[in-house]
Amino acid sequence: MINPIYSADKARYSGGMKYRRCGKSGILLPEVSLGLWHNFGDVDTLANSLRMAHFAFDKGITHFDLANNYGPSYGSAEETFGLIMKKSFMPYRDELFISTKAGHDMWEGPYGNWGSRKYLMSSLNQSLKRMNLEYVDIFYTHRYDPETPLEETLQALVDIVRQGKALYIGISKYPKEKAEFAYRYLEERDVHCLLYQGRYNLFNREPEEQGILQQAKENGTGFIAFSPLAQGLLTNRYLNGIPEDSRIARGGFLKKEQLTEQVFNKIKALNEVAGSRGQTLAEMALAWVLKDDLVTSVIVGASSVKQLEDNLKVTENCKFSTDEIQRIGNILQ
Repeated sequence: MINPIYSADKARYSGGMKYRRCGKSGILLPEVSLGLWHNFGDVDTLANSLRMAHFAFDKGITHFDLANNYGPSYGSAEETFGLIMKKSFMPYRDELFISTKAGHDMWEGPYGNWGSRKYLMSSLNQSLKRMNLEYVDIFYTHRYDPETPLEETLQALVDIVRQGKALYIGISKYPKEKAEFAYRYLEERDVHCLLYQGRYNLFNREPEEQGILQQAKENGTGFIAFSPLAQGLLTNRYLNGIPEDSRIARGGFLKKEQLTEQVFNKIKALNEVAGSRGQTLAEMALAWVLKDDLVTSVIVGASSVKQLEDNLKVTENCKFSTDEIQRIGNILQ
């Protein structure tokens, strides 16, 4: 039974959540942010979504990460969040940092995808209505569009900030050279790029290897990592094979072919390192992403309060010894 009147925990900022400065800005983000990609759509129960959102905020998670097409179905995660805003979070709006994005397919026809000014502007207007918000704290271009002039995409972001519909802007999954152009273009128009959002985990270290982490730091931009658990591969879910209720078994974004024997052996070896640290594999995988100041926050998804509670244990120990880093490096080679 959900209490119809939500009152946030008075100890929410003294319960252990740590906050990191986001590049060269006034913004502090929690080390763990809550992503609403799955489990907040219209196929999920509102009661469970409310429980997770309430628990997150009560534990000091101030950042909720959305996009126009999160669900399923498209738009429904924002609608769910809009209900949560109306029912619970409206008195706390100024304590929340809410993001949304546009850049992937959202509606039919030539104007519901990619990076045109029309799509970005229209999509954000729709998102604000769905979420019962006057503005978002940060709006991202969700991916680089190779067909639209980058100046058009970036100028739309500048104008969105000037219209007051977003306080900050960010870029997601941009190639390094396009990111560099974006940082310069935006800075020249007095709209600083607050965040770069990228996929980063033990199995996907491209932001580190390609210099994207360092590039963001040099431009005074924070980096926020999505998919830090490689969609569940870096948890104990697959240590004994493929469970019937897992993402792989359900045939979602995570495919059976990705769990090769080599990957399975790496998961087992990493789990041993985690055990020696007194952590679960998921806790260690999150800690590894947060091991230095190049990463501002990790976005976790959760299907239950218990899962979210387990993920929050990462804030207790994000430090690694030289020996542990070497052991993990040897496993991943």
